[in-house]
Amino acid sequence: MAQPPARSSPAGGLSGADDTIAAIATAVAPGQGSVAIVRLSGAGAEPIGRRLFRAAGRQEWDSHRVLYGHVVDPQSGERVDEALLLLMRAPRSFTRETVVELHCHGGVVAVQRVLELALAAGARRALPGEFSQRAFLNGRLDLTRAEAISELITARGRRAAQLALAGLDGGLQRRITRLRERLLDQLAELEARVDFEDDLPPLDGAAVVAALAAVRAELEALVAEARQGELLREGLRVAIVGRPNVGKSSLLNLLSRRDRAIVTDLPGTTRDLLESELVLDGVPLTLLDTAGIRSSADPVERLGIERSRGALAAADAVLLLFDLTAGWTPADQQLLELMPEGAARLVVGNKADAAGLASDAAPAPALPLPAPADVVISARTGAGRELLVRRLLERCGATALEGLQVALNARQRDLAAAAAAALGRSLDTAAAGLPWDFWTIDLRAAVRALGEITGAEVSEAVLDRVFSRFCIGK
Repeated sequence: MAQPPARSSPAGGLSGADDTIAAIATAVAPGQGSVAIVRLSGAGAEPIGRRLFRAAGRQEWDSHRVLYGHVVDPQSGERVDEALLLLMRAPRSFTRETVVELHCHGGVVAVQRVLELALAAGARRALPGEFSQRAFLNGRLDLTRAEAISELITARGRRAAQLALAGLDGGLQRRITRLRERLLDQLAELEARVDFEDDLPPLDGAAVVAALAAVRAELEALVAEARQGELLREGLRVAIVGRPNVGKSSLLNLLSRRDRAIVTDLPGTTRDLLESELVLDGVPLTLLDTAGIRSSADPVERLGIERSRGALAAADAVLLLFDLTAGWTPADQQLLELMPEGAARLVVGNKADAAGLASDAAPAPALPLPAPADVVISARTGAGRELLVRRLLERCGATALEGLQVALNARQRDLAAAAAAALGRSLDTAAAGLPWDFWTIDLRAAVRALGEITGAEVSEAVLDRVFSRFCIGK
């Protein structure tokens, strides 16, 4: 794999084997977590570890062995923390550099002291994602695997984590690499004809066109599947809207399975946006309980209604809740007409228990509805919850996620789309009957775009953009 330029360090110069970095590699919060890890990577990691750590007894400093002892301030001799030290000598480490991990007590004070001592001993504070970047620069990971690490850490649901693990196992890298190699084979054939056409047998142009069209179709399929991957990684924003007192807050509590919102019989109880994050069938959702949209003289309630309108406009999906005991009213129809065109819509009839309707039955024909509700539920008893969840995910296109094996992230999707577009231009050139060298112009662009996905061809600016999104310490 071609080695891209290293990322500039804050001290000037380029990151390299002589530049030792350190960071806290675990979450830090008062009273949370029993263990915290300070990680060092680089040529100075072991010397710094030996300076700060006093192993008990006669323990040997062997690679991939855990030592017990204390972290000590080398200036004062003060014991800072009781700890474990793990030494991983190059190249048998995540970064392929020598790595030292100091496993301290959790919390804030002790682990911050240990990091400060490591920095005072000659390490510098790691940039976000710099450990993973070094793993990439040293050939330990390709760029898709590095990004999969970040996606695994930030996964909001089990299925998103499984998708990240598939990328970490190299599923995406292998697929992109195979497509790129197929394009390189065709590019080699075309360029050979440009330089040595008289010495080679005639090239089958139709076969080249078919090969390029096949790769383009696969790339377009990957781009289409990327939206499904976004559902698992980023989730959906679902707004619950309806007239006051139709049960929006009760539905929020039902779906989140906890009392997130105050529920009373008084209309207008909810005066501001309430958000609740949950995972339904592996898909992360942010539920927005909106203030009932109506005319109001109360300035606080009016502000909540305006926020509700904004949430409605930005939502990926909208649940329009109406009261089955009151039937479909002109106010419900007005709300239906306010629902944004691009969002998935689901009309939900609530209070089925009070209306005498079974939760899995369509509303009775006697009810004055413009059409049967999509789902009938009772937010009070919980009846109809599972059907509501299933219908919501169907409307959002989430039911096609079961067979999803790999999915491009936003950066990878844009590059795959650029490669597919370049192949389209190359096919247009072929259809116009232009010489072989004209075919290669856009074909090279497609090859470069696919190389950027895996890191085979990548610039320093791309690396900065990718790894700056990582958490510090990874």
